[in-house]
Amino acid sequence: MFIDEANSPTDQNAELLALIRSEREKSLSVREWKHRLIGYGYAIRNTDHCDVVSRFGSREELCDVPAELLH
Repeated sequence: MFIDEANSPTDQNAELLALIRSEREKSLSVREWKHRLIGYGYAIRNTDHCDVVSRFGSREELCDVPAELLH
């Protein structure tokens, strides 16, 4: 499931959040979840202000990670 580039940024964020929530539900640990997201081309990065979802190669920040997914 790759995010459709033709959608608006808010639609893309909603789709991306749905993907990361779905993958988190399938994962037994945060480490496994992060590994699964790399398969889709995304990564979770820690920043000064919060944890964010970014593109794996370019490190472009896409959206904040909801705190409940990190536990």
